[in-house]
Amino acid sequence: MARGKTQMKRIENATSRQVTFSKRRNGLLKKAFELSVLCDAEVALIVFSTRGKLYEFSSSSINRTIERYQKRAKDVGISSKMVQDSMQHVKEDAFTLAKKIEDLEVSKRKLLGVGLEPCPIDELKQLENQLERSLTRIRSRKNQLLREQIQKLKGEEKILLEENTRLREKVVQCGMQPHELSSTKKNPQPLEDRRVMEVETELFIGPPETRLPPETIKNLCILAVSNLQYSSRSVLKALQYP
Repeated sequence: MARGKTQMKRIENATSRQVTFSKRRNGLLKKAFELSVLCDAEVALIVFSTRGKLYEFSSSSINRTIERYQKRAKDVGISSKMVQDSMQHVKEDAFTLAKKIEDLEVSKRKLLGVGLEPCPIDELKQLENQLERSLTRIRSRKNQLLREQIQKLKGEEKILLEENTRLREKVVQCGMQPHELSSTKKNPQPLEDRRVMEVETELFIGPPETRLPPETIKNLCILAVSNLQYSSRSVLKALQYP
């Protein structure tokens, strides 16, 4: 017949309770002995019955095992106390840091002009002085950066001027003036136009075989212009006095 599952509760029948105690006590003592032998463990077992009778087992000495247990428990207690004290310090530090963070947030809001209603005049003056000092430091840092940037630009300008001087010297060595080179680069002339400019032309009147000197041509042109101006004045007078 299969054994039923034992319910974990107090046995009401005194006889059955005593029988169960005897059986399980012997089994517990046997298991403690086996554990000490098989695993080379220091085992101490103490059992008191309902009538106050003592049953014990020890692999070495019950007193020495108990002393070892008490010492170990004391060390564990000290460790746990140290852990608790450490945790208390950590909590206090965390609370202090949280308080500092809250104060910094409040100070930041005041510097931004928020929540100034409950502030007295002394605190407002202190905030004003703090802002002025901060503004002075900010301007000083900005001016320093600007000066550094100006010095950097001056250095770059010096390098460019030196490069420009070297280029001019090379141009002079090549036999061309700098302004001629720049004008040539800006307005390059086609090859045909340059050829036309190189052709020397002479102005002459009449057939090719009777060329006049340039001075004679100039005088003839002046005379023609004078005659034309005189004719124009004559026409105007005729129109004014019919």
